[in-house]
Amino acid sequence: MRGFTPCRWAAVASGDVRDRQRRPAADIQAPARPALDLDLAVGAAGVPGPMVLARGLCKSFPADSGQRVEAVRGIDLRVERGESFGFLGPNGAGKSSTMRMIACVSPRTGGDLSILGLDPELDGVRIRGRLGVVPQQDNLDLELSVRENLIVYGRYFGMSRTQCRRRAQELLEFAQLGDKAVTIARSLINDPELLLLDEPTTGLDPQARHVLWDRLFRLKHQGVTLVLTTHYMDEAEQLCDRLVVLDGGRIVAEGSPTELIGAHCPREVLELRFVPGTQQEAEPLVVDLVKRVETLPDRLLLYTDDGEATLEDVHALGVRPRSTLVRRSTLEDVFLRLTGRRLVD
Repeated sequence: MRGFTPCRWAAVASGDVRDRQRRPAADIQAPARPALDLDLAVGAAGVPGPMVLARGLCKSFPADSGQRVEAVRGIDLRVERGESFGFLGPNGAGKSSTMRMIACVSPRTGGDLSILGLDPELDGVRIRGRLGVVPQQDNLDLELSVRENLIVYGRYFGMSRTQCRRRAQELLEFAQLGDKAVTIARSLINDPELLLLDEPTTGLDPQARHVLWDRLFRLKHQGVTLVLTTHYMDEAEQLCDRLVVLDGGRIVAEGSPTELIGAHCPREVLELRFVPGTQQEAEPLVVDLVKRVETLPDRLLLYTDDGEATLEDVHALGVRPRSTLVRRSTLEDVFLRLTGRRLVD
């Protein structure tokens, strides 16, 4: 998340108000609004409420042109205790703006928001003390050892040196997996109830990604609630109990990975790969074979319930792609269906 450096965030977590004072007034003022229903935010009859609850949440800020940019346009969210919740969307969709509001480092400009049953505008310091944050950029202090990075970060939360050394020792084995693992370990120094992860495995090789997935699975089973953004579809399918697809600051779909795939795509996808630019010649020939065809620069995607049978029909029409692939539908196909773009665009 842009501007979401861990030490800056931890300083704010400890109650350093200078961070807020440095922001332009236009970015920190918000219109008055009625309080969120406490029965919803905290939970009725003593039952713990959701970890994150938002209704009509909005975020806007002034652009260089003088106009206001509407980054988040009235979204509703509910993240339950102990679940893993994901945000998918292209750059500029509103993911980072939403995560910054949840992390209590950027005030909302409209709607209602409750984090851990508290109002981030009134109880920001208390909330941040119970959060862990994993930014996309590691931003580790390279002049310190791994142990020292963990201990210094823990001191931002008011932990004693003895507590910091104990927690650092507990996290050291995991932290040896690489810089990203150190960043995640550092976010756990204060035993957070809610862990925010922005592209947690960007730049890692497949083996390291799977090791980190295993660690995040274990954290979830220990009761830590996870909220993450990712560009990796397999990661979202593996880690997320539920997720939302954001586009243009609005939620365009919500559900579990299985629910989203089932609702928006047939079971299989037949990929017909061509020399770039020649796929357009084949499109009119195959468009009637299936209910949906997507055209990409070097291929056609045919959405079907039986990929092999559709491939036989394609060959019967005399279409000869350079290569073919039958695969199951994925979240990326859902995203392409909902936004007309691939996630990496």
